[in-house]
Amino acid sequence: MIDSVWADTAQLPSFSSLKQDVRTDVLIVGGGLAGLLCAYMLTQDGVNCLLIEADTICSGISRNTTAKLTSQHGLIYGKLEREFGPDTARLYWEANEAALAQYRRLSRKSPCDFQEKNAYVYAVEQQYKLEEELSALERSRIPADYVDTLPLPFAVSAAIRFKNQAQFHPLKFAAGIAQGLNIYEHTAARAFEGTTVITDHGRIKADSIIVATHFPLLNKHGSYFLKMFQHRSYVLALEQAPDLEGMYIDEKDTGLSFRNYNDLLLLGGGAHRTGKQGGNWEELEHFARKYYPQANIKERWAAQDCMTLDGIPYIGPYSRSTKGLYVATGFNKWGMTSSMVAAMILRDLVQGRENPYAAVFSPSRTILRPQLFVNAVEAAVNLLTPSTPRCPHMGCALKWNPQERSWDCPCHGSRFAKEGKLLDNPATGNLKRN
Repeated sequence: MIDSVWADTAQLPSFSSLKQDVRTDVLIVGGGLAGLLCAYMLTQDGVNCLLIEADTICSGISRNTTAKLTSQHGLIYGKLEREFGPDTARLYWEANEAALAQYRRLSRKSPCDFQEKNAYVYAVEQQYKLEEELSALERSRIPADYVDTLPLPFAVSAAIRFKNQAQFHPLKFAAGIAQGLNIYEHTAARAFEGTTVITDHGRIKADSIIVATHFPLLNKHGSYFLKMFQHRSYVLALEQAPDLEGMYIDEKDTGLSFRNYNDLLLLGGGAHRTGKQGGNWEELEHFARKYYPQANIKERWAAQDCMTLDGIPYIGPYSRSTKGLYVATGFNKWGMTSSMVAAMILRDLVQGRENPYAAVFSPSRTILRPQLFVNAVEAAVNLLTPSTPRCPHMGCALKWNPQERSWDCPCHGSRFAKEGKLLDNPATGNLKRN
């Protein structure tokens, strides 16, 4: 059984399934951390809201994170400055810092092993990338500093440090905020009729709906099947490895990440686009044998992340043509902080209030980005590939993943067990095998 250290060290509350028709002001679809935080914040505001989850709360990506809480998302700020200007870069940072402050506050009510840590993005070779990022940070008035030595077991050319960031136990936190919320588990959204959702045993009528299902369920609005792809990454939890006293990530998408939890070192990496080849756990095992030969592997798990065209999540109205429908998706491997950003923005929008960060994260911003062409070509190639099995989401040819023994979709990231059970969305049902 492959499961995360979080799943092995937390007890989540359980909830009954929906058995009748109900009416609510706001319906949240999806019981990961983003959905739970939306429900928590709206409930705190006195809004009548209800959350449904097809499985159990935090049974998906939220249990497989490395659980960093930081506004340092790789080398994001130079990219934001180039594409949107320094004011947008500053607002993105402010939104994530506000999210971090909310976690600090809520962690006092929901004990979750919250720890203040410095965060570092490092470069092994291309130091100039860090210099460019630091210059962009300075122009956007974002505090950061430059360091040239790290306690990692290999040499780095330099790193950028964000002070006073944090790490936590996501499922202990989720267990705390879920208490008292109006939640139904094992209640899948089978169809949407405006702002009414049909489930297996009842209809839910709402004024507003927030779709927080990792990858959005509705294909006919918002073009999310073109605006995103999914990326897998892997984690080993190592015993008898050093405490590195911080959180570290390579500036390269295929690099390694490090953080400690109690007496474990969490080593992340082996990343690849879902449905493609990558380093997987084998890459991490090789690294551990080379640099931490005394270490033992206690746990291993994998995560899957929705990646947007420009590196900014999609948070806000589902599309320009859908009234009362909202979305939170595309967290680009920074789902813990982004979940809180989503909750803060959507709490305001569904109540008709302005939010200072809403424009930055608007799902209706331009899609004319180079990644759009890559996504379209990937989809076209796999749609035309004459092989079986096919993904029930949009018909793409599935690829066999020998490391995880699953059928994976290179187009949109759905995954299925060997026997056909659905593992990851956007598909909504099991794979039918002939």
